[in-house]
Parts: sequence; C-alpha cells; structure tokens
Amino acid sequence: MIKVKNDNIKSEKETIESSLAVYSEGESEEECNGYCEVKVEGLNFYYGAAQALFNVNIMVEEKGVAALIGPSGCGKSTFLRVLNRMNDLISGTRLEGKITVHGEDIYDPATDVVKLRKKVGMVFQQPNPFPKSIFDNVAYGPRIDGQKNKAVLGEIVEESLKGAALWDEVKDRLHEPALALSGGQQQRLCIARALAVQPRILLMDEPTSAIDPIATQKIEDLIRDLCTDYTIIIVTHNMQQAARISDHTGFFLQGKMVEWGKTSQLFTKPADQKTEDYITGRFG
Repeated sequence: MIKVKNDNIKSEKETIESSLAVYSEGESEEECNGYCEVKVEGLNFYYGAAQALFNVNIMVEEKGVAALIGPSGCGKSTFLRVLNRMNDLISGTRLEGKITVHGEDIYDPATDVVKLRKKVGMVFQQPNPFPKSIFDNVAYGPRIDGQKNKAVLGEIVEESLKGAALWDEVKDRLHEPALALSGGQQQRLCIARALAVQPRILLMDEPTSAIDPIATQKIEDLIRDLCTDYTIIIVTHNMQQAARISDHTGFFLQGKMVEWGKTSQLFTKPADQKTEDYITGRFG
C-alpha cells in the first residue's frame, strides 16, 4: 500500500483499522458464503438522458450489514432506491439489467410493488414520523395491510418498538405526538415503523447524519442488533461508521461500483487504487 505522510489521514486510517478488528476474525475469502438476499447484474440506471449508474454488479448476503461509501453524487442513494423501486416515482427514469430480491426479479412486470416495499423497508436521512401519535405511526403499515384487531396491533407496536430499542422510553406515552420525540428517538420510531410490516431487508440512507453523536451511537448499536434478523444496506459518508457496523462495504465513484468486498479487506488492503485514494483522504 502507498504510504500516506499526512498525520491526520494516518490517524483516521488507524481509527478505521481499530474499528474493524472486532469483526474481522474468522472471515473467509468468499464474497457470499450464505444465501444471497440481493443480486444485482449489469445495472444501468438513467434519469432521462443522464446515466447515473454504470454496469453495477453486486451480491448481498442474507442478514448482516452492507455499507455503501463514496463521495457525494456518486450514485449511492440512487442505487439504494433502485432496490425497492422508489425511483419509479421519478418521471423519466429507466433501468437496464436485472435485480433479484429473495430470488424474485423485482423489475418483472408482474411484480407487486406494494408487496416489494413491505419486504424492502426504507429509513431516510431525515427522520420523517407522521403527524400522528407514536402508536399510530407504528401501527400505520399493519392497518393499511388490513389488520384491525386492537390487541394484535398492540402486540405489533410493542414488538416493533422493542425491536427498535425504543419501547422502554415511550411505553407510557404511546398516544402522545410522535413529533414531540427527540431527533434520535424519531429515527428509531421510523425504524420501528419499518419493522412493523415485517420486512426482510432494511435500506438506510444516511440514517445518522441528522442526529447527535449519542443518538448516532444508539442507532449503530441497534443496527448491529437488527442484522441478526434482517439484511441491512446502509449508505454512509462516515467511513469510521462503515468500519464499525458493516460486514461488507461497496465503494461507489461516478456511478460505478469500484470495489465490493469484506469490510476488513476493503479498508486495509483495497484491491483498487481509487479505493485506496478515497479511504486515505486523497479525494472526496
């Protein structure tokens, strides 16, 4: 690897390597040892005439955390939204290639997009609770899905809030406005709302960038807890965060997936010089 003389960059890299140590033991060389929950082949994506993603190929293993890093505007969030067809809501977009989620071609004309978005939940950068009570926020999805039994809804709300590590903080004020919660609590509420419809995959688009460091720590701890039951794909600008919480990392640059691999490998022995330059602070 190229030696980096800048002390600040060296310090940052040492911090990343320290973060990686806890997850690096016992990893094999294979890219996808278990069942591949998400498989992307030859993905090209366009906003009108402008191409945003170029020939992206990736396999994401079932359960665990996959992080996507790269400079602003490199295609990370576009890629994330492709995985549950959020980009369908933007006029003039089109896609080439194939994406399967849990073995289903999600761009097949027969695909039920509503069911897909239940299976592939989304948590956004800014917490976006509905202007309803805490209870009604979490119960919203199951109610839309036809669940009307109050006892069952109560169980779903409790389990979802517990899953989002929020139950103990709000159990005595479930019928108070969700907007009265702190920013970090609102973000965990949004995670609980996503969990309530029993997804297989959680997509997270910079979920900690708008909250304070203490709340960020809680979200990171939560992500590591959730990944034993869910496949989580997170976009982050924070490379230390990617090193702390992810099992695999992908580096995007100018709409291309430059490198994808185990987090410990990518941050300590990247295969591509562009990845090396980015993680050592030469650009971005």
